[in-house]
This record gives sequence, C-alpha cells and structure tokens, in this order.
Amino acid sequence: MNLTEYLAAEWRPALGCTEPAAVAYAACLAAGQAPGEPRMVRLVLDARTYKNCHAVGIPNSGHKTGVLWALALGAVLTDPSLGLQIFQALTPEALARAARLLDRGAVHVEVDATHTEIYIDCTVACEGGVGRAVLEREHTRIVRLEVDGVPLEIPAVEAGSQNTHGIREQVGSLPLVDLLALAGTATEADRIRLREGLALNLAMAEHCVGHLPGGFVPGAGADPWLRIPRLVSAGVLGRMSGEPLTVMSLAGSGNKGITVAVAMGLWGRQAGHAEARIEESLALACLLTTATTHRLGTLSAICGASNAAGIGIAAGLVHLGGGTAAQVDLAIHNMVGNLAGLICDGAKIGCAMKAMTGVEAAFRAAELALAGFGIPATDGIVGANGEASLVNLGRLAQRGMAGADTEILDIMQAKLGPG
Repeated sequence: MNLTEYLAAEWRPALGCTEPAAVAYAACLAAGQAPGEPRMVRLVLDARTYKNCHAVGIPNSGHKTGVLWALALGAVLTDPSLGLQIFQALTPEALARAARLLDRGAVHVEVDATHTEIYIDCTVACEGGVGRAVLEREHTRIVRLEVDGVPLEIPAVEAGSQNTHGIREQVGSLPLVDLLALAGTATEADRIRLREGLALNLAMAEHCVGHLPGGFVPGAGADPWLRIPRLVSAGVLGRMSGEPLTVMSLAGSGNKGITVAVAMGLWGRQAGHAEARIEESLALACLLTTATTHRLGTLSAICGASNAAGIGIAAGLVHLGGGTAAQVDLAIHNMVGNLAGLICDGAKIGCAMKAMTGVEAAFRAAELALAGFGIPATDGIVGANGEASLVNLGRLAQRGMAGADTEILDIMQAKLGPG
C-alpha cells in the first residue's frame, strides 16, 4: 500500500450522510436488476447502519429524513454508478414516485442485530421481476446481486470500493513511525487530492455558518481556538441537515472528513505554515483517523467524529508543530484519556456539537503534548504508547460498550411508536 492507494480508498467524495446514501445505492442496484416500476421494497440492515439513518437529512429531497425515504428514493433512481453521490440524481418526479411507494405502505425495514458490521440487504419487487443487492462491511462493497433468486455476476465498481476494508486493516496494523513516514511520501497527485478534499469540506463549513445562531461562528480574524471548532460544527450540522454539497469523506464518514480537513487546513494556514507542510500533516491526520476507525469499527458505539477524527487532528497538529513521534504518542494518550466513552447515538444534527467537542479537545491535547505533557499509562485505559492506547480504546468500543448500542437503538425505535 502507498499513500495514493490509501487516499483512493479512504478519502472519497460523498453527498449527504454516508449510511442513507449506501441504503439508496443498494436499493438502486436491486431495482435495476428487474424491469418495470418498483412495487415493494424490503430492507434488512444492521443496527448501527439503522442508527445512522434514523434522523438524518437527505440532500435534494426537500428536507426529507430517515431510512424509509432513503430506501424509497433509491428504489426509483436509475444510476448506481453515482455510488455515495446517488442523491445528486433526485428530481421532483423521483420524489413523487418515492412518496407513492411510502403512501402505499410498500417500503419495509427490518433490523438484524446479529450483524456487527455494515450489512445492507435490499430486495425490490418490480413489475417484471424481483431484484436483490447485498452490501457488507463497507458502504459500497457489493457481495451479492440477484434477479428472481438467481445470483448474478458482480460488475466492476468504482476503484477502491471493494478494497477499503483491506486498506483500513493495513493502516491499523502499522506502527506510528510507519504512519509518519507514509504521510511524508505524498506525490503531487496526492497533494492535489488532499487539497481537493480540503476545498470541498471548507466550502461546506463556510456555506453552513447560517445554520447556527448569528455570531456563534466568529469571523476570519477571530481567535482560531474559538473559530475553527465552531466552523467545523457548522459544516457537520449542514451535512446532517441534508445540504446538497459534496464533501470528501474520510474512513467512511463525511463528518470525519469535514472535522479533520477544516481543523487541519485552517489551523495550518492561520499559523503560517507552508502548504506542503499542511498537506503532509493532513495526510497524517487522515491516517491516524483511519487507524483509530479500524480499532473502533467502521460504525461504532463511540462517536467517530470526536474520537477517531479528534485523535487524527491531535496527531496532525503535533506533526505540524514540529513535534516528535513520542509527542504524537502523548497527544493520543491525551485524547484517549479524555474523550473515550462519548457515545454515537446515530447521525443527526447533534453530531455537530460532538465534532466541535472533538476539535476543542484535539487542540488542547496537541498543545499539551508539544509541551511534553501526556496522561500517563498508569491512568485508566491509557496504554504504554499511542498504539496501545488505540488498542484499549478499540476494546472499550467493541466489547465494553456492546450493550450501549442495544439501549440506544431501543430508545430511538421507541420514538417511532404511538404518541
């Protein structure tokens, strides 16, 4: 693996929240296997994907939200090649067709809690047959296509979409010194791709300042410690509200992409660092975000925008400030010892506040690390080095908090009941 392969897999454009887009993508694939108008749509998905589809806005939909709309819209769209940008294709006609499906009660969703990773199994009964598409582990990783129960050959898909899990596993297994070295190998093409993502995510953040109360996000001349976390919050809030702007996602999450890019890019420029140095530090922040995501899981009981992206930012800021590998370790300790346990209760506008908290914590963690201060290994779940701290954080997320998702899901589903 080189940095170019990594960016192709983990630094990818997305429109709207990733999980509803993946549901719509699966529905579009399924409907495309059989001719005629969709008559019935059925979805089985894992609890964490459901959680992230529950209350989030859908771009270009007239402020529609939730998994039922994502599923119905995907079933009437016709271009699966758009992948996670599928909501670009929404039209008034598609909205009307999806509404008719919903009005007839023809859209059904079932949660299968036995799946601990991404699982999206969509069946669409059309006038001329029944199509099925199954995605597993990653948002666009097709593992099965069927028509009338007969398996079909899986077509070639966009570069990187089938290899994301392998890339993430490789990054998660690399020691910190190797991640630091990898970040320094950026080619000019890599730098262009990093700059492209930075521009997209800054545009989302700046466009969405008006989603927050007037004056909450101060102007460009304000203290960056105050302005940058709040600008991140605006970008995440806009994305969760369904703003129709493409962002560069990171480790399967647009919120992680916004959080890392806006924080690293604006801080680096405010501090007067050379663009090449900012790009290398952004690359390291991305790599650490991926490494942490590998430990937590693509979807987790722990908030990724604050924990995974926050750890990435803290590491990137230390590197940007000329810190050593040992000081990056300290920054990771400071984040793990501070934010571990901040839950993920689905994708929704509240993610904006969690992302803001993660950036604020990352600034403090990096400043302390550059001064030589870190939470010691004798404290709680902090490890002997940064890698050990990430292992412990992953253990907490995947094992220790397993029951949290069940309770969160029960609370969310109760909101759908009478009254």
